[in-house]
Amino acid sequence: MKQQPPASVADHAAIAEAAAILEQGGLVAFPTETVYGLGADAENPAAVARIYEAKGRPHDHPVIVHVAPGADLDYWVTDVPDEARKLVQAFWPGPLTLILKRHPQIPDAVSAGQDSVGIRCPSHPVAIALLQAFKGGKGGVAAPSANKFGNVSPTTAQHVRDEFGMDQHDDGDLGGGVACSAAELSVVLEGGSSQVGIESTIVDMSRLATHGPVLLRPGHISAQQIADVIGMLPAAPDQAAPRASGTLESHYAPRTPVTMLAAAALADTLARLRARGVKVAVISHAATVAADAQRVLPADPAGYAYGLYAALRDMDQTGSGLILVETPPQDADWLGVNDRLRRSVFGSAGVIDSLLQK
Repeated sequence: MKQQPPASVADHAAIAEAAAILEQGGLVAFPTETVYGLGADAENPAAVARIYEAKGRPHDHPVIVHVAPGADLDYWVTDVPDEARKLVQAFWPGPLTLILKRHPQIPDAVSAGQDSVGIRCPSHPVAIALLQAFKGGKGGVAAPSANKFGNVSPTTAQHVRDEFGMDQHDDGDLGGGVACSAAELSVVLEGGSSQVGIESTIVDMSRLATHGPVLLRPGHISAQQIADVIGMLPAAPDQAAPRASGTLESHYAPRTPVTMLAAAALADTLARLRARGVKVAVISHAATVAADAQRVLPADPAGYAYGLYAALRDMDQTGSGLILVETPPQDADWLGVNDRLRRSVFGSAGVIDSLLQK
């Protein structure tokens, strides 16, 4: 296996190969600063359909279009309010997705039939290099996270290969790109660990005149940071808000059931479960307990977000019957982390009682 280049280096041969695959209607996995994405030509409905097929993604769940720095926003969307342009200037390239009215020339495959579309410009150097090479920097790459639908998002190239059952071969390695055996996916571009670790903040700006900005998915860029730029604090989602990527109640979940507990209850619950022969993995940020497996994450929201998905994946491989997560702080800075954990534990209510009664 060849040594991979640093995450900051975009290998020209690998990038050119990946851009050519996209132009031919194929799928490419690539790193962004948030998570790794599974990309296809956003203007090719057949290619976008391959994303849905590869992921097992519901067809009413839209994807996000990624564009290069300096891309012509008016090519992709219409009715761009000044506030949206201010957010672009402040946060692009970066982990912010804007929902705007889709231009009629853009196929509705990326928006799951809606008249709006999510669009962002990532900041990862490999993603930028790919977007600049694809169609001379004028194309768009539709890309949800590079994993099977509902699973934990990948934050390394190895996570992508593990997710799709791929092998890495020296004869297909272009010094930054990894040729894969899966029919759905042609190449995985290497880019190190994703710097942010959770998906982008999504703000609906398509109904500004009637609803103001609406925060559809929290992330690294906070509601207050958005308000500081446009003078309006984003509202919570309403019933008529556009559907957006990664906002279903159950999402980001490993195979092992996950539940959250306050630090005060963690040790006692763990002891009771282990007394019943249940193997338990723990993810914490403050508590240290006698678990069968444990990952302690940083006690700050950025550091915690960076390590969260890798921790969930690692604990999922321990053969445990349950993953216990110490409940993180609930203040505004932790909103993105708590959003992802809330979705990962959805459907696990009562799992502790069930395991204790066996």
